[in-house]
Amino acid sequence: MLRVFGVLVTVLFAIATAVVTWPQFFRLEQTLPVAQIVSMRGILVVAFALLTLLFALMALARPMRGFALSMALVAGVGAIAGGVTLGLRGYGDTLPSETASSVRVMTWNTAGDATGAYQIAQTAVAMNADIIALPETAQSVGEDVAVEMRELGRPMWVHHVQYNEEIERGPQSWVTTILISPELGDYAVIESSGDGSSNTQLLPSAVVMPVDGEGPTVVAVHAIAPRPAYMDVWKQDLRWIADQCPEGENVIIAGDFNATLDHLTPLAEGDADLGYCHDAAAATGNGGVGTWPTDVPALLSTPIDHVMHSAHWRATGSVVLTNLDGAGSDHRPIVVQLEPTG
Repeated sequence: MLRVFGVLVTVLFAIATAVVTWPQFFRLEQTLPVAQIVSMRGILVVAFALLTLLFALMALARPMRGFALSMALVAGVGAIAGGVTLGLRGYGDTLPSETASSVRVMTWNTAGDATGAYQIAQTAVAMNADIIALPETAQSVGEDVAVEMRELGRPMWVHHVQYNEEIERGPQSWVTTILISPELGDYAVIESSGDGSSNTQLLPSAVVMPVDGEGPTVVAVHAIAPRPAYMDVWKQDLRWIADQCPEGENVIIAGDFNATLDHLTPLAEGDADLGYCHDAAAATGNGGVGTWPTDVPALLSTPIDHVMHSAHWRATGSVVLTNLDGAGSDHRPIVVQLEPTG
């Protein structure tokens, strides 16, 4: 009887390991609670490794040897598979030297004004950012950032989208601000993004297009987090973001997606990562480094902040800035360098 029970437990553990390791195969990557669990791949790898060690030690007891070795084997496979997945996405890269045609994109969920305009500006200037997506950043903070950057010799235009403007002192999560270098031309927020008729539902995204029609459409996104009460909204937000990268369009998307590459799989077209866009960090060997939360080591936290680009661009480098974990935000900034393919 105990042997049958042990086999049953092992089989169930193997199924659970397969689901959280490769949820796409079971089409469960956007399903509660798998979506929440798979977002913590780094922690899962550590947990499976510890379980492997635990069951290996338990195998020293002769009566439990068969069961313990079977469980250790399953846990070991889970640890290796998860580690390989993160390893293929990459654990760190650097930015190459800029070229005459390169564009640097930075995104940082600043947690309202917790980070401060001066710190944001200093970071953006140090990284020579041309496009800066700032979810949870009020227009006034964005303007202060632009002033600081101008003083540092890097002027920027400021655009924003805000929900519930009639409510005074509302949370800054109702605002997404985007800064664009004048060297890229004049940009304007499209009307359907500004009035919310075509946008992420509860937290705003900003879609800006070049006034003269030359250059990429830039989307600064902020999807809702996949909390149990908001799962449907989260899925719809991700679908809307995917729709911003149709085939053939020149697009750069940056921001807080509140989703890892695992969650985006069903929304990818062809060999892309989301719609027809590719994830710049994963393409440059940096997609396994977590951006949230900052109180967890970067190799164990969750990569939910992304820069995506259409086929008009090629990512040549990326970096997640881990030296700003004490700056006030619970997100790490990510910076990527893109080169036009045409």
